[in-house]
Amino acid sequence: MTKIPVAVQMFTLRNESEKDFKGVLKQVADLGYDGVELAGLGGLQAEEVRETLDLLGLKAASSHIPLDVLEEGIDGVIEEQKILGSKHIVCPYLLPEQRTKEHYEHLVSVLNKAGEKAHAAGITLSYHNHDFELEAWEDGTTPLSYILKETNPEWVKAEFDIYWLTKAGESPAKWLENYQGRTPLVHLKDMTTDGEQFFAELGTGGVDIERVLELGGKNGVEWWIVEQDQSKQSPLDSIAESFQYLQKQNVTSV
Repeated sequence: MTKIPVAVQMFTLRNESEKDFKGVLKQVADLGYDGVELAGLGGLQAEEVRETLDLLGLKAASSHIPLDVLEEGIDGVIEEQKILGSKHIVCPYLLPEQRTKEHYEHLVSVLNKAGEKAHAAGITLSYHNHDFELEAWEDGTTPLSYILKETNPEWVKAEFDIYWLTKAGESPAKWLENYQGRTPLVHLKDMTTDGEQFFAELGTGGVDIERVLELGGKNGVEWWIVEQDQSKQSPLDSIAESFQYLQKQNVTSV
């Protein structure tokens, strides 16, 4: 199986990071992760974060950037990514009031404009899904397929979240196969098999993770990103368990 570096989405460790951002980065490195996907910089300047990452042997895999910042400040975002050494930025979420057909049309315009600028700077822009983008409109089209159809495939990529695809009743592997070459980042996340469908450590739930991992090389995945929105154990213990699963799957470089 193709060795693809593994990062952790720092949102998973948001509470710990508020207390000691650099200390949490060290714990991530000690677990064996190759990098982090940033969701803010812990109140630090980009230069200081880059210095810390370099000292710990971590890479900035990507950065989640709110839609309004992508729309109003993409030039600054690009410059910050250059400092961090990040080659990827991601639009992470839409507020409930933004999930209308009219707003999705506006979203496509924003993604194309920001994506074109990022592409020119050697950075990719991706859109991260949840389950609400799989709720079909009256004509049967889903917002996620609409976004990917209406955006320029060279400028706008996908960061598929396999938990949310599964929760929506979709096959993550099928989505990867349908958008081969357009998925540089993939969120690895499992889901309990009971009625709660809670977030689960990799390999402990019902998401077809092994099939997803098999498609990594063919799809040109550049980073696997472990995320657990909520955990019933310590988030650090959670990401350690998920990393151990990936080691057993012979995915990690450790």
